[in-house]
Amino acid sequence: MKYRTDLAIERMEMAVSKADDSGDKAGGKREGSPAGGEADGISVEKEECGDGVSVTRIEITSLAGEARLEKPMGNYITIEAEGITEGAEETKEKAGQVIAGELSRLIKFHSRLKVLVAGLGNAMVTPDSLGPAAVSKIRVTNHLFEMFGADEDDEMSRVSCIAPGVTATTGMETAEIVAEIARLVRPEVVIVIDSLAARDIQRLNTTVQITDTGISPGAGTGNHRTGIDEKTVGARVVAIGVPTVIDITTVIGDALADNVENVEKMERYMEEYDRQMIVTSTDIDMLIKDFSDIIANGINKTLHPGIYS
Repeated sequence: MKYRTDLAIERMEMAVSKADDSGDKAGGKREGSPAGGEADGISVEKEECGDGVSVTRIEITSLAGEARLEKPMGNYITIEAEGITEGAEETKEKAGQVIAGELSRLIKFHSRLKVLVAGLGNAMVTPDSLGPAAVSKIRVTNHLFEMFGADEDDEMSRVSCIAPGVTATTGMETAEIVAEIARLVRPEVVIVIDSLAARDIQRLNTTVQITDTGISPGAGTGNHRTGIDEKTVGARVVAIGVPTVIDITTVIGDALADNVENVEKMERYMEEYDRQMIVTSTDIDMLIKDFSDIIANGINKTLHPGIYS
């Protein structure tokens, strides 16, 4: 079965599982990349942060690692916080702090830092509205620098924001819109926020992924658009996403995991009738609000340390 996922941590788990299965079939157990180790151009580091929040940092360091995880070389940071779905305030607060800390590793604040934040997705479709919801809560400051003729500030970055919509409603490639705005703003860093797809239902609405390799809008749901990365926008791109949807085929396949015959029948049925369905949770509206708050707070703390301490 071809699983859809935007998460590097799930790609790694699938690669390890595949390697282990190959070892079993060859007559001996062959272990995949262990936590904290490095194999095939992939290094992994895990950390428990308290209040139910953990971080897994994956770095792809070679072409072999790229091929294994089907992701470009770079850093992939996964923050997992299951308590968010239960409304735990301490988990939300801790998740925001961890996001700010991880972003600060990738984006070093300085008095002349200029950043463009783009909230990707469709504001009218709740599972896809994370980007527009989060970007509406970012403290925008570019106009203040213009108003006072300032070139630098020790407390805050020069931040511009945009919610470019989706191709179906604008008729334009989102990457082209972001690239054109970046040409006008000339940021040092572009931060993009988007909804993602997961392979494991346990990671639905409990996980945040941060990467410095850019993003391909719609890739996890099979709707590939032009990528938003340093090559296409002319500035370093840091992407932040939350898996809000999962392929129904994956859910059914996992439920039937112990019955291979039924899994094969299900796969044939889906292929024959071309039933491509993406599902989300019933409380997605509240989760979008929670995660947009958490992500916006993390970004504001990173970009405006003198205001959000």
